[in-house]
Amino acid sequence: MGSSDETRRLWGGQEAENQADAILREVYSALKDKGYNPISQLVGYLLSGDPAYITSHLGARNLVRRVDRDELLEELLRQYVDRLETAPKDV
Repeated sequence: MGSSDETRRLWGGQEAENQADAILREVYSALKDKGYNPISQLVGYLLSGDPAYITSHLGARNLVRRVDRDELLEELLRQYVDRLETAPKDV
């Protein structure tokens, strides 16, 4: 098997997950505190890369720029899948 047949890991480490998780929580809180719909604002940012979707309240805009958008997306998907795997299964 050549190296092109192997699955590659894009990011590694618990540290990146913890940082992305902490930043998402703080940004979510700042957006909610200012009266925005945090989900809509985060989706706008993640799709466009435009930091104007994120409030500067509590330093949220600067925080969200500390991690790549793909790391934020990975963290969101990881948390979603974790919930699916731990949710009671309908039989």
